[in-house]
Amino acid sequence: MLIETDILVIGAGPAGSTAAKHAALGGAKVLMLDKKSEIGAPKRCAEGVSIGGLESLGIEPNPRWVTKKLDGVRMVSPNGTDVWLTSDKVELPEAGYILERKVFDKFMAMDAARAGAEIRVKTLATGLRREDDHVIVSAECMDEEFEIKAKIIIAADGPETRVARWAGLRTALKAKDMESCAQFEMAGVEMENNDVIEFYFGSVAPGGYAWIFPKGDDIANVGLGVLTTNTDKTAYQHLLEFVENCPATKNAQPVELNIGADPVGGMPKKMVADNVMVVGDAASQVNPLTGGGIISGMTGGMLAGKVAAEAIKEGDASEKRLSEYEKVCRAEIGDSINKYLKVKDYMMTLSDEELDSIADVFKDTDFERVSTGEIVKTLIKVSPKALLKLGKIF
Repeated sequence: MLIETDILVIGAGPAGSTAAKHAALGGAKVLMLDKKSEIGAPKRCAEGVSIGGLESLGIEPNPRWVTKKLDGVRMVSPNGTDVWLTSDKVELPEAGYILERKVFDKFMAMDAARAGAEIRVKTLATGLRREDDHVIVSAECMDEEFEIKAKIIIAADGPETRVARWAGLRTALKAKDMESCAQFEMAGVEMENNDVIEFYFGSVAPGGYAWIFPKGDDIANVGLGVLTTNTDKTAYQHLLEFVENCPATKNAQPVELNIGADPVGGMPKKMVADNVMVVGDAASQVNPLTGGGIISGMTGGMLAGKVAAEAIKEGDASEKRLSEYEKVCRAEIGDSINKYLKVKDYMMTLSDEELDSIADVFKDTDFERVSTGEIVKTLIKVSPKALLKLGKIF
């Protein structure tokens, strides 16, 4: 069996669904595949997004998928020194929500469907070949094998993307650029303030950080990311130690375990080829400092979908035509990703003692507003080492 479409999106996470939605809104015939039986499950995410990020994508918050509106940040250094940045003290331009990704992802796919995209779940892409000016993707669903003929493929199949590799794009990351993450969703979490997100830095999570993201009542996502190049233990082993030693979680119980990779090395040099575009985690569209990639991936998806629809109208799916996506994407999110990549690399050089001394200064510092950028700027002010490494960037 051969199915024909203008645009084939492989992967129905937020980035893929957003690409499918905007391609369909642009008038293209769109088919989206996802290998899972249920879009959004299992989650591989701490589930935090900024309110402004959703607004920029034209998405109205829905109580079905917003579990918590946040009121600030608590940062904890290795010796337990904590810095509270809450709305009663500072302006929070990057205030955010904690999502229920299993519901949110479905809603984004539903948006794509309402825009006109066709969706097939439990459908696995198994190969790709070029034929004239098209791409033929082999796929299987419930033991049925078939082929899909498309003018443009949008690869949204996550950090271990096979589709980009099949297309000849080099998106594979070195070990130092891929965090290994482990997370429990837990009940019985005893936070001092369950309206804030908590970050724990230092050797508790080598090469990354640990987090507690509240989801209402005594429920929270408790996880961490580590670089395997910085530790002999697995992320899961570090998570077990963190849960056992953290006062907020020592009496909590897990109801879900999530394991996954988070690409934190910045976007690849090439995200397009003839007939192919790469978005979301597959294109490392992730803030390297925070590891957050929902909004940036959806932004990449939106830009790719729009460019793809225009390319279909013009009858040109060449790398040169599709490179417009790469250009606008680097302007929209690439500069920010590159800046935070440099901050991440600097943070990796700090010892637990240096982190403690920075926290000592931070806790007595009057912040006017809180965002990732403002925190980095304050770090530059209080640390001569940071000024030397990052002063010209921010």
